Formats: sequence, C-alpha cells, structure tokens
Amino acid sequence: MDTAAATDQTPFGPLLREARRLRHLSQLDLALQAEVSQRHLSFLESGRAQPSRSMVTALAEALDLSMRERNRLLNSAGFAGIYPQRTLEAADMAPIREALDLMLRHHEPFPAIVVDRAWNLFSANAAMQRMLAAIDDVDALWARTCGDGPHNILKLTLHPQGLRPLILNLDEIVPPLLARTAREAMEHAEIQPVLDEVLAYPDLPRRFRQIDLAASRLPVLPTHFRLGGNDLRVFTTLTTFGTPLDVTTDELRVEALFPADDASRALLMAMSQS
Repeated sequence: MDTAAATDQTPFGPLLREARRLRHLSQLDLALQAEVSQRHLSFLESGRAQPSRSMVTALAEALDLSMRERNRLLNSAGFAGIYPQRTLEAADMAPIREALDLMLRHHEPFPAIVVDRAWNLFSANAAMQRMLAAIDDVDALWARTCGDGPHNILKLTLHPQGLRPLILNLDEIVPPLLARTAREAMEHAEIQPVLDEVLAYPDLPRRFRQIDLAASRLPVLPTHFRLGGNDLRVFTTLTTFGTPLDVTTDELRVEALFPADDASRALLMAMSQS
C-alpha cells in the first residue's frame, strides 16, 4: 500500500470533488461516466453519504486516476489501497528492470533515460552519459544542479549551471515543459517541491514563471543544444508502461532522444565511437 496515500487525511468528499474539477467535469458528467445518480454523487462530495469500495473503484475508473491517486481515494474512504508500491530494486521487479535496461541499450547510440513523474532519474544509457560528459564532469554537473538530492532531469535542464545555457530554443521548450510538470503537480504533491525549486532559480526569465497550463502539448519536444561549438538538435519522446500493476511501474517514463537532422545523427554517432 502507498504510505503517502495511507497517511493523507484529506476526506473523501473534497478529494473526489477536486479530482473531478481538475478534469473540468461537472457532477452530471462524472455521474454519467460512473453510472451513478447525480444526486448520490452530490451526497458523496458533501459527505452526506459514504461510498462503498466498489463505488470508489468505479469513480476512480471514470476519473482515469493514476494508481497512486486510486489508492489515495480508497484510503480517504476508509479502504485499503489495492495497488502495491515496490521499489525498483525489489526482487519481483526484476522483469521491469530488465525491460528498462533492454530499452535503454536498444536506443544506443542515442541518449535515453528512465525517470519518474517528478523527473527523478532512475537510470541512463551510455549515450546519455557521453552527452553529459561532453558538457562537463558528470558528477560535478549533478552536484551543481541537484546538490546531495536525487538526480533530477528538470533541475538539470533548467538550472543556470546545468543545461539551460546550452539550449538555444528555450522559448520553444520551457513553457510546455513547465506546463506539463505543473499539470501533474496539481494531482501529485511530490512534484510540487521540484517545480517550486526550479521556478525559484534567481535568473530564470520572468516570462517562464507565469505558467500557461494550456501551453502547446506537442507529441515530441524539439531541443537545440550547442555542445562544444557543435549544434545538436534532438526531439524527445516519452514511453510509459501500458498495463502496469504497481504504483512505481505506473509512474515510470522512458525518455528517448532522437536526432532531428543528419548532422545531429552524425554527431551522436561520432560520440559513441570516441
């Protein structure tokens, strides 16, 4: 069971109402999707009625909640969560680790990483390590951007002593990147401290601090780096597990970088042979 969810004291009604409003659903919309009367839904949100376990499950399904949030909703109604949360190092997560390692290796000679929804880094392939090493000593780079905390890709990307000075199209990539993070932070409290820290960087341009939640949601994120006098243009895709049965697996993302032009492809190929 998710410990964070188990200790959350938010009552069921307000939690359900907030989840519905975040998805811009009216009570009638949700009632129709969950096949429950609007009157009963109103009673659930106001605390005048208590849900059954099956009702909580149906509402969570209708709201398309993540596994963590489904556990949280169940806990708030007095029920145990149904989705376990194992560490990635757990013995029974070995197939997941093997699948991730295979995906990272298969993407060589192009960079790829595994992160959680808060952008904390789980693993990176050799190509990603080579790309970072072309910028600076990798350990020093992480120390400057993340201190003693977890290695975090959002901090690495936007920190003034990280990748930000090397990105030539900040106005193109920062608004959608921050918008996506802010949208997820609205439902997942563990993301908000990371976002707050990034927004507090003293020299972050003011235009980036006003987050537009409707910023472009492109299927890929194009980024233009300047590395040691070379232009590197890549686009990023995110891959998730389609049928996860565990909170950790549900929140993992494989971020793969692809060359956006022939010169970038040649540069990454050359780096793999050095």
